[in-house]
Formats: sequence, C-alpha cells, structure tokens
Amino acid sequence: MGLKIGGCGVSGNGAGRSGVRGAADGGRVLEVACDESGSDGENLTGGNTDVFAHASVALPVDRAEACVREIRRRIRSPAQEYKAGHLLREKHRAVLEWLLDEDGPVHGHAHVHLTEKAFLVVDRVVDLLLGDTAEARPLFGQGPAAFGERGWREFLEVSNQLLRIRSSGRPPTESFFRTVGELGRVHAGTEAGRTLLRLAGARPRAEAYRARLAEAPPLIPVLNPLLPALVRTAGYWSAGGQAVRLVHDRQNMLTPERIAWIEERARQEGIGLAGVRLVHSRLDARVQIADFLAGIARKIASDELGGRADAARTARLRPFVGAESVWGDARSWSRLGPGTEDAPGAEQINSGV
Repeated sequence: MGLKIGGCGVSGNGAGRSGVRGAADGGRVLEVACDESGSDGENLTGGNTDVFAHASVALPVDRAEACVREIRRRIRSPAQEYKAGHLLREKHRAVLEWLLDEDGPVHGHAHVHLTEKAFLVVDRVVDLLLGDTAEARPLFGQGPAAFGERGWREFLEVSNQLLRIRSSGRPPTESFFRTVGELGRVHAGTEAGRTLLRLAGARPRAEAYRARLAEAPPLIPVLNPLLPALVRTAGYWSAGGQAVRLVHDRQNMLTPERIAWIEERARQEGIGLAGVRLVHSRLDARVQIADFLAGIARKIASDELGGRADAARTARLRPFVGAESVWGDARSWSRLGPGTEDAPGAEQINSGV
C-alpha cells in the first residue's frame, strides 16, 4: 500500500530501489529525471562553487507534481519558480527535513553524484602528465600541508589553466611548469614535492596535449563533471538490468554529439541507457525536484567540505550520495559518503589526455 506523506503519495520505504523500478516491469523503460547544481564550466578552481552535484529522481509525474505543490504550500513564497535556496533557508528547515527524511517523498527514489572540483583537477593533471592517477590522491591529501595554503592554491590554479580548452594571457604550459618546478624544488623533502618534480619532468606530454587542443577542441572536455556524472547516474539506476531513460533539464553542454557520446559510453560499460531526453525544468515536476535536490546536496556537501557543516543536514543527505562520487577530502567524505571507508576517485573521462 502506498504511504501518504504531507500530500505526496509515495510507496513505502520497504520497497527501496526495487519499489522505484516496479513501474518498469514488463520491459518498460524507467524514466529518471535529472538536474545539476554548481556548474562553472571548466573554471573549477576560481568559480563560484567548490562542489558540483548531479541529482536524479525516479518518481511518477503525478507524485512529483504533488510534491512540488506540497513544497509550495509549506513555504508559501510568492516566487514563480522555486529553487533549492528556498528550502535551505533556516525558516524553512522543516520543509527540507521533510523532503529528505526516511519517510519523506524522495527517500529511496533519488540519487546524488558529487564531484569535489579541486580533486578532479588534481586527478586529471596527474593522469595527463604521469599516465596514471595513483599519485593523485596522496598529492591531494598531502599537498596543502606541504606547500602551504598559498602554494597549494597556485598549484591548483595553474593545473586548471593547463587543462582548460580556452586559456587567457600567457601560455598555460609556462605558468604550470614554472610553478610546479619551484614548489617541487623547495619542498623536495616531502612526497608531495617529489610528485611535483615528476610532473615537472613531463613537459612533452603537456605540450602535446595543448597542441591537440589548438588543432581541434575535444568533444568531451576533461574538466567537465556533468558528462561522466550522467553515465554514472545511468549506471546506478540500470543496475540489475533495468533499462533507463534520463530526462534532463536543457543546457548548452548537452549537444546531440555529446548525448551520443554518453549513450555510447554507457553501451561500452554495459549500462542499460535507453536514451537522454531534454526538457525545460518548469514543464516537468520531476526535474524540478531533481533541481531542488542538486542544489541542496551541493550546499550541504560544500559546507561539510569547508568545515561549516550542519550535522543534521549532512546525515539526511548521506543516504542519497552515490559511492562513485568523485571526492578527495577524506574527512568530509567520512560524513557524506554511503558507509565507504575511502573517498572515491575520478574515472577516466577522456582518453585523449
């Protein structure tokens, strides 16, 4: 029997993910609505946010519409379009808690893929220059203490510039190798410093990468967190053989060519992705709920990362967080992650690096 909670009819929690997928029995495709929060393009170290969150929701349209109506009834804002910020206000804390609670409307019916932007930069630059990501996590964990806040920030910024498709000012290879060379020599007595010296010795790989970018920008930017998040989202919901179609809010990054890449990548990994369909969030209540969840998750995860955590909010988010999130900070992941011992790493996004 369905459980009626605050005006939103949802199936009982005992069904878990199998309850979500029950609607797809008989060979039908499960539609999962998605949206993101925290996109700054390729500017992962100097943008407005330090976390990217991609949320997905598997609810029937009528239940999603009922949930949106209930949120509006509880908040009573005159705004035409509600966003996560409405629910994150302290005066609406009870609404946020209702949405995320175990007996709430989306528990067991939603998923969040998190990306710690700074870690993604480190992982990608190590992979580019050393051809292996094994040293990325130790460098990320030891670098701030070894180089100091200023030195670590400089390393992140020049790494971001090296990897970006579009660069401004002086050639990014010059800034990168000057910075890593100096930091590596000064801190050669540390493991992090020795890793930078190994990066400094891989200039030909960096120059070849920049030459490829100048000749033809890649279809899949190595610093874009959205596209691999979509593949991981499809993998989560299709586990066990369920065919899934992702319904995503429209955005410029999701061109037909990139959608084709997502679908092909999923096929190669044995993921049952039946397609990606773009809609306007205002026309699909399921996407609106995914938008709420993505914005909420990004803020809670960012606060946890920055030492500003609200323990109760973090605890409510944790059941939604995917184990394949891309995260480097072990302390915050111990609170955010779904019971895993180690923080997850970035996947191979673009073999072109």
